[in-house]
Amino acid sequence: MSDANDPIPSFVVSDRNLALELVRVTEAAALASAHWTGRGKKNDADGAAVEAMRTAFDTVAIDGTVVIGEGEMDEAPMLYIGEKVGSGGPAMDIAVDPLEGTNLCAKDMPNAITVVALAERGNFLHAPDVYMDKIIVGAGLPDGVVDLDSSIENNLRNLAKAKGKAVRDLVLCTLDRERHEELIAKAREAGARVRLLTDGDVAGAIAACLDTSQVDIYAGSGGAPEGVLAAAAIRCVNGQMQSRLLFEDNSQRERAQKMNPGKNPDRKLGLHDLAAGSVLFSATGVTSGTLLKGIHQYPNHAVTHSLVMRSKSGTVRFIEGYHNFKTKTWTPQ
Repeated sequence: MSDANDPIPSFVVSDRNLALELVRVTEAAALASAHWTGRGKKNDADGAAVEAMRTAFDTVAIDGTVVIGEGEMDEAPMLYIGEKVGSGGPAMDIAVDPLEGTNLCAKDMPNAITVVALAERGNFLHAPDVYMDKIIVGAGLPDGVVDLDSSIENNLRNLAKAKGKAVRDLVLCTLDRERHEELIAKAREAGARVRLLTDGDVAGAIAACLDTSQVDIYAGSGGAPEGVLAAAAIRCVNGQMQSRLLFEDNSQRERAQKMNPGKNPDRKLGLHDLAAGSVLFSATGVTSGTLLKGIHQYPNHAVTHSLVMRSKSGTVRFIEGYHNFKTKTWTPQ
C-alpha cells in the first residue's frame, strides 16, 4: 500500500499533462476556424482548423500516428491517415476531426466543435470512411439495456424502465436525414420526443451520456470515423455504445477488412472494439450547442469553452480559456 507522501507515478502525471495539452490542440483549431463562422465558406473553415491543429500537435510530447483523420495520404495535405505527429514520447494512436460540422460553422449554426482523441498504440478501430449504425446511452444503466439489433420501440421501453421514466419523457437524438425517417416515426409513435440535428454526429452522441444535455439516447447512422471519436468520449464517462459498419458495396467491405485483418467487418461492435485501453478526449466549441459554448471573440482576445476527459480517472473537465491576441502566437486573420 502506498504512503500518502509517496510521489505520484510518472505515467499518471504524464497522462494528466497530456490531457491538458490536448485542450490546447482543440483550442487552436477552434480559434482558427472561428474566423470563418457565418461566412459561408466551409472549406476555408475546415482548412484553417486542420492547419492550426496540425501545427499545435508539434508541441505535444507523443509519438503519434493518425488513424482517424482527414483521409488517405493522397486525399489530404495534413492529418492524413498514417501521418506521424508529436514531438516524441509514448506511442499513441490519434483520432481527429479538426472541425466537426463544417456546414454548421459556415452557417453559424449550433454544435460545430473541434475534436481530438488519443489511445495507446493499436487501441482505436481503424474505421474506413463509411457509415456506421450506432446506439448510445449514458452511465448508470444495466449492461445491454439497449441493443443495436432490437427495435427502437423495445429499446425505448427498456430504457424508460431502467431510468424509472415513462417513454413519453425520453428524448432520442438523431441526425435529420431521409434514411432516419422510419426511426423517427417509430420513436414518436412509441411516445418519445425526438431531437433532430442537421450535422454534428459526435456532439450528439456525447450528449446522450451527459445529464446536462437532457438527451436520453442517440440512435441512427453516421460516419464511422465520427463513431470512433464518440466512442473515445463515451469510454471516459462509462456510457454504453453498440455499432456496426454499413457498406454500400464489396469494395468498402474489403477496405474495412484490410484495415482490420482477421476481423469480421460485418460484426456488431461494442464500445471496447472501437476504443480500448486508456483513452483521452478533448473538444472545443466553435459555435454554441448542446455540448459546448462557442467562441466569443473580442477585439484583442477570445474566450473558448472546452471539454477534456480521461477514461483512466473518469474525470470530466470543462475549461474556459481566455486568449490574449497581443501575446498569443496565434492571431486572427
